[in-house]
Amino acid sequence: MSARGRCQQQAILAALRQAPVSTLQARNELFIMAPAARVMELKEQGHNIITHWVYAGTKKIASYVLLSSEVML
Repeated sequence: MSARGRCQQQAILAALRQAPVSTLQARNELFIMAPAARVMELKEQGHNIITHWVYAGTKKIASYVLLSSEVML
């Protein structure tokens, strides 16, 4: 993985430790254009993240929630 990908993982993980993060928030506030990929990588590393689907107007978007800051192996 590239250094940029690792930085994006750390940015989204830090944000998730504070509050749920939607796809739009990740793109607009964290400048992560592919948050689903970063979340999938974090899940593969053992982070307990769930995805909720919410509506933003007429569009359905993902909202990610970190259930525990502990890594599950």
